[in-house]
Amino acid sequence: MDFEKNNKELIKKLDDVKYESNNIVDRSNQSIIICRNYLNNYKKEVVKNGFQSIDKEIEFFKRTKQTPLTQLIYYSEIRSFEIQFPKVDLNQQRKYVKKKMSKLNRFFLYNMDFAQYIKSNQTHLDKQYFTRDYFDNLPITSSKFYFQDPDFCTPYDMLLGKLTAYNNFISYLQNRLVNSKKSKHYNDLKVTNEVELQWTSTKTDLTELIYALHHCRVINNGKSDIKEIAKVLEGVLHFEIGDCYKTFAEIKTRKMSRTKFLDDLSQGLLTYINNSED
Repeated sequence: MDFEKNNKELIKKLDDVKYESNNIVDRSNQSIIICRNYLNNYKKEVVKNGFQSIDKEIEFFKRTKQTPLTQLIYYSEIRSFEIQFPKVDLNQQRKYVKKKMSKLNRFFLYNMDFAQYIKSNQTHLDKQYFTRDYFDNLPITSSKFYFQDPDFCTPYDMLLGKLTAYNNFISYLQNRLVNSKKSKHYNDLKVTNEVELQWTSTKTDLTELIYALHHCRVINNGKSDIKEIAKVLEGVLHFEIGDCYKTFAEIKTRKMSRTKFLDDLSQGLLTYINNSED
């Protein structure tokens, strides 16, 4: 099995789900199923054919398996978080986010030695950490994983997946905390008649702009997601953008320029600059 190729396909499928679904719980459910299917296929391959060497086994459990495993843990945490997230009361929402972040901080503190081992790119304990021969040394660090398959797990491959996923989840929570603090301001935002703005181009053009702003990290240092940026611009510009993920998926299928609107903006500004210098 070409694991590298499969991991690339996995990431593409997860990206497609991200663009196709606006609902974070639905997106998480779909992503979890995809990751589980890939892990199941990887397990069948490993059990059937094994590894040619210890180095190959370490490489698989330390890196290859981590791609679907990390995403599985990440989206599982998001799904659990969002299902339990308070629907009303901003104070309760902020308290819930902070409580979850405190729990993650305790996890990192408890596993700081292993985290430092990984962060400093050490390898002298890889045989004990990432081969199945040492599976009986597995420490139980979470009640979520009382049982693990000894044919497809090592003492620390799950812990490594959690470290990586939780780092990403912290960023997600930080973004949630920022949004909860600002949501009241956004809900109360009123644009007066004197400064009323109206988007007069197409939803496709606005989608291009939103994705450019997000991926260039010029709003909240890139911490605000596509849906949040779209929601604010809809209010400010008095324009309903609809499903921007679906629109962006259509943009990606263009045979000509995929950034036509942004190209037109750039050309229009350059034309003005050149004319103003005459």
